[in-house]
Amino acid sequence: MQIEIKIDEACHEPKVIVVTDKVDDQITALVKRLSEESPQMIAGFRDDTVRLLDQTEICSIYASDGKVLCKAESGTYALRLRLYELEDRLDRTKFIRISNSEIINLRKVKGFDLSFTGTICVSLKDGTTTFVSRRYVSKIKQALGI
Repeated sequence: MQIEIKIDEACHEPKVIVVTDKVDDQITALVKRLSEESPQMIAGFRDDTVRLLDQTEICSIYASDGKVLCKAESGTYALRLRLYELEDRLDRTKFIRISNSEIINLRKVKGFDLSFTGTICVSLKDGTTTFVSRRYVSKIKQALGI
Protein backbone atom coordinates (compact mmCIF):
# COMPACT_ATOMS: atom_id res chain seq x y z
CA MET A 1 0.00 0.00 0.00
CA GLN A 2 1.37 3.40 -0.94
CA ILE A 3 0.79 6.40 1.30
CA GLU A 4 1.02 9.97 0.05
CA ILE A 5 0.58 13.17 2.06
CA LYS A 6 -0.01 16.47 0.28
CA ILE A 7 0.22 19.79 2.16
CA ASP A 8 -2.30 22.40 0.99
CA GLU A 9 -2.56 25.74 2.83
CA ALA A 10 -6.16 26.21 1.59
CA CYS A 11 -7.31 22.95 3.20
CA HIS A 12 -8.74 23.51 6.69
CA GLU A 13 -9.83 19.94 7.45
CA PRO A 14 -7.90 16.74 6.60
CA LYS A 15 -9.32 14.78 3.66
CA VAL A 16 -8.48 11.20 2.78
CA ILE A 17 -8.88 9.89 -0.77
CA VAL A 18 -8.42 6.19 -1.48
CA VAL A 19 -7.49 5.30 -5.08
CA THR A 20 -7.81 1.60 -5.86
CA ASP A 21 -8.78 -0.79 -8.64
CA LYS A 22 -11.26 -2.66 -6.42
CA VAL A 23 -12.69 -2.61 -2.91
CA ASP A 24 -11.36 -5.57 -0.94
CA ASP A 25 -11.16 -6.48 2.75
CA GLN A 26 -8.04 -4.34 3.26
CA ILE A 27 -9.72 -1.23 1.83
CA THR A 28 -12.89 -1.86 3.81
CA ALA A 29 -10.91 -2.23 7.05
CA LEU A 30 -8.95 0.95 6.27
CA VAL A 31 -12.10 2.98 5.65
CA LYS A 32 -13.66 1.62 8.84
CA ARG A 33 -10.59 2.55 10.92
CA LEU A 34 -10.40 6.04 9.45
CA SER A 35 -14.08 6.71 10.05
CA GLU A 36 -14.09 5.58 13.69
CA GLU A 37 -14.03 8.22 16.37
CA SER A 38 -10.94 8.54 18.50
CA PRO A 39 -10.89 6.29 21.58
CA GLN A 40 -12.72 7.71 24.56
CA MET A 41 -11.49 8.07 28.11
CA ILE A 42 -12.93 5.81 30.79
CA ALA A 43 -13.97 7.19 34.20
CA GLY A 44 -12.71 5.03 37.07
CA PHE A 45 -13.98 5.37 40.66
CA ARG A 46 -11.94 4.57 43.77
CA ASP A 47 -12.87 5.73 47.27
CA ASP A 48 -14.21 9.27 46.83
CA THR A 49 -12.24 10.11 43.71
CA VAL A 50 -12.86 9.83 39.99
CA ARG A 51 -9.91 9.31 37.68
CA LEU A 52 -9.95 9.49 33.90
CA LEU A 53 -8.21 6.37 32.68
CA ASP A 54 -6.30 6.41 29.43
CA GLN A 55 -6.85 3.24 27.43
CA THR A 56 -3.10 2.62 27.23
CA GLU A 57 -2.89 2.07 31.01
CA ILE A 58 -5.80 -0.40 31.23
CA CYS A 59 -4.77 -4.07 31.63
CA SER A 60 -8.16 -5.73 31.92
CA ILE A 61 -11.80 -5.02 32.64
CA TYR A 62 -13.90 -7.66 34.36
CA ALA A 63 -17.19 -8.23 36.12
CA SER A 64 -17.10 -9.43 39.72
CA ASP A 65 -19.90 -9.56 42.32
CA GLY A 66 -22.24 -7.52 40.15
CA LYS A 67 -19.69 -4.74 39.61
CA VAL A 68 -17.49 -3.90 36.65
CA LEU A 69 -13.87 -3.38 37.67
CA CYS A 70 -10.90 -2.07 35.73
CA LYS A 71 -7.38 -3.23 36.51
CA ALA A 72 -4.99 -0.46 35.44
CA GLU A 73 -1.30 0.25 36.01
CA SER A 74 -2.25 2.62 38.83
CA GLY A 75 -4.63 0.24 40.63
CA THR A 76 -8.14 -1.18 40.45
CA TYR A 77 -11.11 1.07 39.74
CA ALA A 78 -14.87 0.56 39.70
CA LEU A 79 -16.61 1.50 36.46
CA ARG A 80 -20.21 2.57 35.97
CA LEU A 81 -20.52 1.11 32.47
CA ARG A 82 -21.46 -2.41 31.48
CA LEU A 83 -19.02 -4.62 29.59
CA TYR A 84 -20.91 -4.34 26.29
CA GLU A 85 -20.85 -0.53 26.59
CA LEU A 86 -17.11 -0.62 27.25
CA GLU A 87 -16.58 -2.84 24.22
CA ASP A 88 -18.08 -0.07 22.08
CA ARG A 89 -15.86 2.60 23.68
CA LEU A 90 -12.57 0.70 23.64
CA ASP A 91 -10.20 0.55 20.68
CA ARG A 92 -11.05 -2.73 18.92
CA THR A 93 -7.48 -3.13 17.67
CA LYS A 94 -6.14 -3.24 21.24
CA PHE A 95 -8.92 -4.75 23.36
CA ILE A 96 -10.60 -8.12 22.96
CA ARG A 97 -13.27 -9.92 24.92
CA ILE A 98 -12.09 -13.27 26.29
CA SER A 99 -15.21 -14.31 28.20
CA ASN A 100 -18.67 -13.09 29.12
CA SER A 101 -17.10 -11.36 32.12
CA GLU A 102 -13.71 -10.07 30.91
CA ILE A 103 -12.04 -7.85 28.32
CA ILE A 104 -8.24 -7.66 28.07
CA ASN A 105 -5.78 -5.21 26.54
CA LEU A 106 -3.71 -7.13 23.97
CA ARG A 107 -0.84 -4.66 24.48
CA LYS A 108 -0.59 -5.81 28.12
CA VAL A 109 -0.38 -9.54 27.32
CA LYS A 110 2.91 -11.30 28.01
CA GLY A 111 1.89 -14.59 26.40
CA PHE A 112 -0.76 -17.16 25.57
CA ASP A 113 -0.46 -20.75 26.81
CA LEU A 114 -2.28 -23.11 24.44
CA SER A 115 -1.37 -26.30 26.36
CA PHE A 116 -4.66 -26.30 28.28
CA THR A 117 -7.22 -28.48 26.53
CA GLY A 118 -10.21 -26.50 25.26
CA THR A 119 -9.09 -23.13 26.58
CA ILE A 120 -6.20 -20.66 26.51
CA CYS A 121 -4.31 -19.32 29.54
CA VAL A 122 -3.42 -15.63 29.20
CA SER A 123 -0.43 -14.21 31.11
CA LEU A 124 -0.54 -10.45 31.54
CA LYS A 125 2.54 -8.25 31.99
CA ASP A 126 1.44 -7.32 35.52
CA GLY A 127 1.91 -10.96 36.57
CA THR A 128 -1.73 -12.04 36.64
CA THR A 129 -3.18 -14.90 34.64
CA THR A 130 -6.66 -15.39 33.29
CA PHE A 131 -8.38 -17.83 30.98
CA VAL A 132 -10.21 -17.52 27.68
CA SER A 133 -13.59 -19.22 27.93
CA ARG A 134 -14.30 -22.02 25.46
CA ARG A 135 -16.87 -19.86 23.71
CA TYR A 136 -14.23 -17.23 22.83
CA VAL A 137 -11.27 -19.52 21.94
CA SER A 138 -11.92 -19.48 18.19
CA LYS A 139 -12.35 -15.68 18.22
CA ILE A 140 -9.00 -15.25 20.02
CA LYS A 141 -7.22 -17.63 17.66
CA GLN A 142 -8.63 -15.77 14.68
CA ALA A 143 -7.55 -12.39 16.10
CA LEU A 144 -4.03 -13.73 16.74
CA GLY A 145 -3.80 -15.49 13.38
CA ILE A 146 -3.34 -18.94 14.95
